[in-house]
Amino acid sequence: MKVLITGAGGQLGRDLQIHCEGHGDEVVATTHATLDVGDRDAVYQAVTTVRPDVVLHAGAYTAVDACEGDPDTAYRVNALGTRWVADASRRAGAYLCYVSTDYVFDGTKDAPYVEWDRPNPQSVYGLSKWGGEQEIAVHTAGDGSVVRTSWVCGEHGSNMVKTALRLADRPELAFVDDQRGHPSFTADLAVGIRRLAAARVPGLFHMTNQGAVSWYEFVRAILESAGLDPGKVRPIKTADLDPPRPAPRPANSVLDNAALRLGGLPLLPHYRESLDRLVARLTA
Repeated sequence: MKVLITGAGGQLGRDLQIHCEGHGDEVVATTHATLDVGDRDAVYQAVTTVRPDVVLHAGAYTAVDACEGDPDTAYRVNALGTRWVADASRRAGAYLCYVSTDYVFDGTKDAPYVEWDRPNPQSVYGLSKWGGEQEIAVHTAGDGSVVRTSWVCGEHGSNMVKTALRLADRPELAFVDDQRGHPSFTADLAVGIRRLAAARVPGLFHMTNQGAVSWYEFVRAILESAGLDPGKVRPIKTADLDPPRPAPRPANSVLDNAALRLGGLPLLPHYRESLDRLVARLTA
């Protein structure tokens, strides 16, 4: 396939590039520095010049707390930018996959969220990404997909695995135990996203690694995987964070991969399997 990737400077975009190139795809990888997705003319020029078979839209403004203080940038990139990418992809006849987030939900459901649950974002970041999902629905004419994921970790960029390993020499660590979700590893997400794109599967999918944990439990697992003492991690409540985070986090971010599961499509592996591989690479 000829693949255009936005956000290739980020941790997911980088692994999408690596995975697609490994499959022999002709890849044009753009970063924020080379393609501002909020610039309509730049987006149309890029897509019409490349004429890709597939556009993997991982480009986003993902600084969750910063979005609260700069909503215009969040909406310009995440919502309006997705409008330009979606319309340009439709005009070029390209299949589009847009990467979205668990933050479209308010986190109050007492069970995992399925794809047909009604979004109710509580943060600017969540609202802007939900805006992007609506743009996909309007502009792709059914030739595209939305992949919602959560708690993204990978070899490239900043994430909780790297943070926990960096702080591991401290005598004590404190992480919240009242937010739960599925860790999702970019190397696995890249495989799943490319699989959807190659088959041009339409619709909305939750795509995460399997296994629900709190941040407290996840950090314990990270240290354990690195052969370190998980006992130094203590649980705290979100309300006890000092300073408090500007953007509200969903207490329940657990995404049931129902559309993949019920559609007979492969699920990503359990998070512990992928965590062990990532920690081994990061600590080698």
